[in-house]
Order: sequence, then structure tokens, then C-alpha cells
Amino acid sequence: MALPLYDSQPTRRVPWITYALVAVNVVVYLLTPMANFATWYGEGRARECRAAEFVLEHGAVPAELTTGRRQPPPEDVVRRCGPVDYDKTPWLSAFTSMFLHSGALHLIGNLVALFVVGQGVEDRLGRLRYLLAYLAFGLVAVYGYAYTAADAGTPLIGASGAIAGVLGAYLVLNPRGRIVSLLMPVVIRLPVWTVLGYWFVVQWLSTGDDDSNVAYTAHIYGFAAGMLFALLARRAGPARKIAALSRG
Repeated sequence: MALPLYDSQPTRRVPWITYALVAVNVVVYLLTPMANFATWYGEGRARECRAAEFVLEHGAVPAELTTGRRQPPPEDVVRRCGPVDYDKTPWLSAFTSMFLHSGALHLIGNLVALFVVGQGVEDRLGRLRYLLAYLAFGLVAVYGYAYTAADAGTPLIGASGAIAGVLGAYLVLNPRGRIVSLLMPVVIRLPVWTVLGYWFVVQWLSTGDDDSNVAYTAHIYGFAAGMLFALLARRAGPARKIAALSRG
């Protein structure tokens, strides 16, 4: 699979929101028990139990989002770690889950994609609209997955749903762009529709993989939300220009 390095679309302003989102995700990860850096959580089983409790508390559990009530912790967690006690607001976990990652590879994979395409989308949408859209894409991905797997008790974490929305928006806003990618052992320039089209097909075909711990369905919801939002934004752009000219 090709690893995206950078895109061909020049930006007109510094993408501060994209930089901030990357930084926030890194800092949050380093402060969670999933990072080896956070030694204050202990070692061995103690650390594993803290990580399990942390994810249950701040991750988005579909059964909690669809019912609005906290669910009992999984039996295997209770057997391994003992009673788990925490307060949780289910709808708030839909936001917090977007900034949690299970490991360094999970984090890096997401942030590389965000860094490559996020700059162009931020440039086209503007900073505030881009930030609000990013959060909205993440919510659509989380709740879309929750209502698809309404009884699931496994917490959903990761920025991939929101980033999938950014990918969808990028495809609509810059359909003729090219993404420079590393396809071992060479670096090549690929049309954006090739890279993102292949990515979407892989997500779609993987939705039936019951053995995977990746929420591919959430990626599809996020991607579709990003494309729809970008289509609406493109239609609204010319309409605003025409209205401004008519007033003048």
C-alpha cells in the first residue's frame, strides 16, 4: 500500500488548525496509559488495566451512545483487573474518543494522512469551518458506526473517522490533484482519485471482517460525510459570489 508523503496543492495560508490537531493528538496520546512515555500509570498488568479502564471511560461504546446509559464493563476486564469504577457521559465520549489512540502506529498512520490532506482542505474551507467540519465528520463516523452496531460493547477510539471525512472533502475540493506517495522502494505521484478511491474500496471490502479490530464502517460514514459537506460548500461558494455581485 502506498504511503502518502505530500500533495500537489499549494496552500495560501499557514494551516494552523491542521498543525494544532496533529499536536493535540500527539500530546493526548503521550498522556494516556497507551503510551510507554506515561510511566506514572505503572508497568505490566497494572498498566494494562489502567489502559483498559481509560479506554472504557473515554472511548465511544456503541451500546452507550444508542441508549444514553453507561454499560457494565466487559467481563474479561473485570476478571483480569477487578471492579472498574468511573463516571461517564456517553455523548461526551463521542468527542473524547476522537483524540485517543491504541498505540504509536495507530497514531502515526492517522496523523500522516491528516497532515498530507488536511492542509489543502483547511486552505479551501477556512480555519473555523474546517475545524467544525472535522469535529462533525468525527461525530458522524462515531454515531454512524454506533447505530450500525448498536449492541457492541467494544469502545471505539481514534481520529480515523474524522480524518476519513477530511479525505472525502479533499477528493471533492481537489479532484485533479496528485499525491506524492512512497510505494516501496520508489516515490511516485498518483492522482488523488487513485489513492483515495483505492483506500475507500479497501474500507468497503473490509467491513465484513469480523476478526478485525478496525471500525471500517466508521471510516465509510466519515468519508461520505466529508464528500457531502464539500459538495455543499462548493455549491455555496459560487452562490455567495453571485449574491455579492448583485448587491454591488
